[in-house]
Amino acid sequence: MAVPRERLVSLEDTPYYHCVSRCVRKAYLCGVDSYTGQSYEHRRDWIEERLLKLVQVFSIDLCAYAVMSNHLHVVLKVDVERVQAWSDEEVILQWQKLFKGTLLTQKFLKGEKIEAYELETLNNTITEYRKRLIDISWFMRSLNEPIARKANKEDKCTGRFWEGRFKSQALLDEAAVLACMAYVDLNPIRANIAKTPETSDYTSIQRRIKAAMKGKQPSELLPFIGNECANMPNGLRFSVQDYLQLVDDTGRQLRSDKCGAIAASTLDILSRLNIPLDNWLKITSEFHDLFKGPVGTLQELTQLCEHLDKRRRYGAQMCQRMLG
Repeated sequence: MAVPRERLVSLEDTPYYHCVSRCVRKAYLCGVDSYTGQSYEHRRDWIEERLLKLVQVFSIDLCAYAVMSNHLHVVLKVDVERVQAWSDEEVILQWQKLFKGTLLTQKFLKGEKIEAYELETLNNTITEYRKRLIDISWFMRSLNEPIARKANKEDKCTGRFWEGRFKSQALLDEAAVLACMAYVDLNPIRANIAKTPETSDYTSIQRRIKAAMKGKQPSELLPFIGNECANMPNGLRFSVQDYLQLVDDTGRQLRSDKCGAIAASTLDILSRLNIPLDNWLKITSEFHDLFKGPVGTLQELTQLCEHLDKRRRYGAQMCQRMLG
């Protein structure tokens, strides 16, 4: 039986979540269908453009993504503080970048007089918009529904395009977040679609590498801010160079024709995360198969289950074995 989304998400425990959507009817999201020979490669652009638009609307940061032939991965970080800091006008403006809003919200933005009897309805609407702008379900819905409509129109058919609801799992600590990001970024290499991270099209790692070559970080992705950065509290606490090296080293180990030495910076990160190299390679190649539920230490899993009123710590043994 499907579990309600609110029973899987606890922002009190973590803002980080890994989400996966898969196609049905053996459909190709993008790429080339080996059976018919038809190319759906242009749909990769649909996904990437929509993703990058949504992170400009929602108070949700994009940590990593990979668009594959019949599924997509995203690693998201919900920013509650940002949405709380937005004024009522900013909340409405953000929401109406995607949706029409209501007559009242449109009236409010135009500066027209709001009658006393309309005020409660307007405030309730703004409160609801504020909640939706940090809601992973609304984010994924805003991503998947337009893609499904465009794909069905192109395929001249109706019905489901996505395999039911998207799958999501909580990432409870930095080890889980970094491992999941690397797993997502290395999807094309494991699938033998790309030989190196920089040639992995439609992935966050390729976007980060292109930006790094210019001495920058991509504005659309949650930045790496290093171990100590008081002026930028919202970011991943590793250096971007170390992460790029980590992904490159890991990708080389996953390919039998590319194996080489592991850089010192990579070993330093794994030491900081307290993950042995063998465990790391297994996690980044089998993350989605190993962890069917929340990912983190036994203590963090216990706390999450208490907050969600769950009796069973599903997947606790695997988390303890792989992450300590």
